[in-house]
Amino acid sequence: MSFANLKSGKTDISKLVSAAQEVGGGQKTKNKYEDERKWKPTVDDAGNGYAVIRFLPAMEGQELPWERYWDHGFKGPTGQWYIEKSLTSIGQKDPVGELNSRLWNSGNEEDKETARKQKRRLHYISNILVVSDPSNPSNEGKVFLYEYGKKIFDKLMDVMQPQFPGEEPVNPFDFWSGADFQLKIRNVAGYRNYDKSEFKSASALFDADETKLEATYNQLHDLAEFVDPKQYKSYDELNSRLQLVLGHSVGDGATMKNEALTQSAEAAPAVSASEPEIVSAPTPAIESASSDDEDDTLSYFAKMAQAD
Repeated sequence: MSFANLKSGKTDISKLVSAAQEVGGGQKTKNKYEDERKWKPTVDDAGNGYAVIRFLPAMEGQELPWERYWDHGFKGPTGQWYIEKSLTSIGQKDPVGELNSRLWNSGNEEDKETARKQKRRLHYISNILVVSDPSNPSNEGKVFLYEYGKKIFDKLMDVMQPQFPGEEPVNPFDFWSGADFQLKIRNVAGYRNYDKSEFKSASALFDADETKLEATYNQLHDLAEFVDPKQYKSYDELNSRLQLVLGHSVGDGATMKNEALTQSAEAAPAVSASEPEIVSAPTPAIESASSDDEDDTLSYFAKMAQAD
């Protein structure tokens, strides 16, 4: 194209947008593993974010308005990732938990550091109504699942069990006497921090409009699936995956790590040769800051020490 033609002609911007989208530059593609039922707060380039949500009650047949589970997410020496739910969530033995226990009790600091990197991560999940989402207004007024960590769960407990005189307990999950939750996210030392998040004064959702409340109730998601044994892989399946991620190579070192890998490799079922190699995947986003599940982590390793 000559300069004269460039000056006289106008490029159709829609063609540019379409071409950019075809090569992945025009819009973000959704991760095929992403659960569209789940809402996640958006943060800006500085790592700060704000939204207002309302925790919703348990649906019929469920005792509590939340469920709790653990998972593991770490990269092995093979370059592959182990991202799996922990069987400890449903009261069963888990291969990573057993390996971490051996590593932690080996007396070797390198082994302890490996156990820390492979530790289980605590998740709570509840139904919420998005009241205000400035970054994604289209989410407002909709019911989603929301995963959160110990820091936010502690804030729920604080309003249900106030510590100071004159403070009245509030059920934050109640339609009529609950309270909106202001989610205030800050970037502190490179981690998401929720310390400034707080509940507003108690108030009825939708001004107690029963038509709107019932419509919201009918949109609640079943939380039971997150602790349904059918949704968890078997011990043998997890152990096979663990061996694939860690590799079976054993060096001359005498650390408990190598001993554990040797014994686990001998006991593990053979991995199918047809199983595709999983290319390194991105680490799933973790809602909590580094200190969010610190109490759970300390308790986890304390139990390991007692189990020796």
